Amino acid sequence: MSVLMILAVLAVLATAAFLLSRQRALASADGNPRQLHSLPLYYGWFGALAVLVPALAALAVWLMLQPMVIEARISASLPATLVSDATSAELTMADVRRVAAGLDAAVAQGAMSEAEAGMIRTEFTDVRDRLAKVGVALGSNVSKDVLAAAQDYRAMSHWGAAGRTAAVLALAVLGLLWGVTRAHKDFRARNLVEKAMLGLLMAASSIAILTTVGIVWSMVSETFDFFSKYPIQDFFFSLTWSPNFRGGSDLGILPLVWGTLYITLISMLVAVPVGLFAAIYLAEYASKPVRNWVKPLIEIIAGIPTVVFGIFALVTVGPMLRDWFAAPLGLGNSGSSVMTAGIVIGILNIPFISSLSDDIINAVPQSLRDGSLGLGATRSETVRQVVLPAALPGIVGAVLMAASRAIGETMIVVMGAGAAAKLSLNPFEAMTTMTVKIVGQLTGDTDFAAPETLVAFALGMTLFVITLGLNIFALWIVRKYREQYE
Repeated sequence: MSVLMILAVLAVLATAAFLLSRQRALASADGNPRQLHSLPLYYGWFGALAVLVPALAALAVWLMLQPMVIEARISASLPATLVSDATSAELTMADVRRVAAGLDAAVAQGAMSEAEAGMIRTEFTDVRDRLAKVGVALGSNVSKDVLAAAQDYRAMSHWGAAGRTAAVLALAVLGLLWGVTRAHKDFRARNLVEKAMLGLLMAASSIAILTTVGIVWSMVSETFDFFSKYPIQDFFFSLTWSPNFRGGSDLGILPLVWGTLYITLISMLVAVPVGLFAAIYLAEYASKPVRNWVKPLIEIIAGIPTVVFGIFALVTVGPMLRDWFAAPLGLGNSGSSVMTAGIVIGILNIPFISSLSDDIINAVPQSLRDGSLGLGATRSETVRQVVLPAALPGIVGAVLMAASRAIGETMIVVMGAGAAAKLSLNPFEAMTTMTVKIVGQLTGDTDFAAPETLVAFALGMTLFVITLGLNIFALWIVRKYREQYE
């Protein structure tokens, strides 16, 4: 039984437990809800939770452990020549999983029977050609050992799925019986249900923390692996970015950092004045009808896919800057440039700064404006000397969020700025960013253990540190001015 079918059965059992528990609690009180310790709804939810909590917990644990157990057993049965080191073992297990998935697809499409999938041999059948007929492409011929391991993998997976179904449904049925039998007028169902909901809320609030920990761990572990194979001083201080999978690579990060910061700076020079001035106009000067029309029109920009902005940069902005500025001034003849990407990313970030700053300015207490105007200040003086300083922490947060978005932008940079890693002050030259190179180093047929691939994690860790620094700076600004204007 598939996972979706198990979830459907659990939903049915939970619904039945809800109704039966509620009915049994009311029956114990002779149909009078006033004699119950808790509302009838709580008894129903207790029965449903008695079904769902142990069953879903067992399902989650099983789904996590089953692949690890199966792969450990399969890896132990493979010849030593195929698993001589960690990289070889990982590649071999990847082949085993692909062949097993291909056999599953062939059986599902009726190209071969279940018995034939378990008995097929490389001595009599071209497995690669056979699976290609059902749409499963393999990079190389399937060896005898890999095929046997794939067949064992399928068999263990099928037995594991059967055991998973039996265990989960057994726990669900036991939970149903236990939850229904506990439903009585004196049972404190409300207390237990509220504790369960509190645990659910705590788990939900922990997801962001655990996700951050997982991201940092994955980055740190692979970054250390990279620096064990490539000199750290060359990475941080070399002025050349020249990856070469045949050896002799120079993986200096400085050209990528420069391109990232240069494009981000130009985008902020475009987005911050336009977005902030638009927010001030909408919050302080625009009439209600104008605000109701202009603000949604500005926010439409945020819904446009970045690939559309990339096309706009490639087809419109780039040629315009080349023909109007770069070529006449002798600064270049290419439409792909730092200026092109920076301007388009700045346009992309206008609604973020405008909408957030507008909401923040509107949150400034009206009493501050009234006091300033009562003392004789003009509206512009009130905005400059009272409203903006009071809203400064939120505005800084909006600007830094837009800066983080600019730093992480990839598609617009690829189509608008090119892929050249260089150090130059000319804004009309093609450059690139760290995010573009992360994508480039992790795509294609590459050796994951090579420094040229692992460098992507070092670049990601560097980006993480940069954005962390921006967040710390924003926190410092917020704390400083919040104490001043509270």
